Amino acid sequence: MNRSLTEFPVLTTDRLRLRKLAHEDAAQIFLLRSDDSVNRYLDRPKANSIEDAVLFIQKICGFIDNGQSFYWAIELKEDSKFLGSVTLFNFSEDHSSAEIGYEILPSFQGKGYMHEALQAVIAFAFETAGFTKIEAVTVPGNISSWRLLEKNNFSRNQKAEQQFEADGKPNDVITYSRVKPGS
Repeated sequence: MNRSLTEFPVLTTDRLRLRKLAHEDAAQIFLLRSDDSVNRYLDRPKANSIEDAVLFIQKICGFIDNGQSFYWAIELKEDSKFLGSVTLFNFSEDHSSAEIGYEILPSFQGKGYMHEALQAVIAFAFETAGFTKIEAVTVPGNISSWRLLEKNNFSRNQKAEQQFEADGKPNDVITYSRVKPGS
């Protein structure tokens, strides 16, 4: 992985700006992490207060500062309205691969924003950060996530799915991966 980045990378698309998560995002992170429809397919505790959001932001900023992840707040370029987030995390030991995760507020779903954001993050991951593989984990019911990944040239990885187990039983996950062209 390219560790020569001196500043957190701000990514832009036609409609979006992806920037480092900030403490000022606490109210929006609370909305995102407390929303039942956003949390429906995620295995995490629901945010119950702004304090939960503040603690989450502190934790994420620590991961970013320690080179353990990239976590972007997604906002509209035209008015800086917060839409959601996208992250690269769970780097492999040799830093050749990372997992991608994303979430978007319900009022912005279905408008192509996350597709646009993922394209920017995938380009960053392969061209700047030096990853050669990006993985994603979702669940059987999250068809929108499958479609988004497939639209972004991810392929289902059934072999990897067999490796996920909970309490000795196969876990209900669907994994996707995308390899850098030419790798």
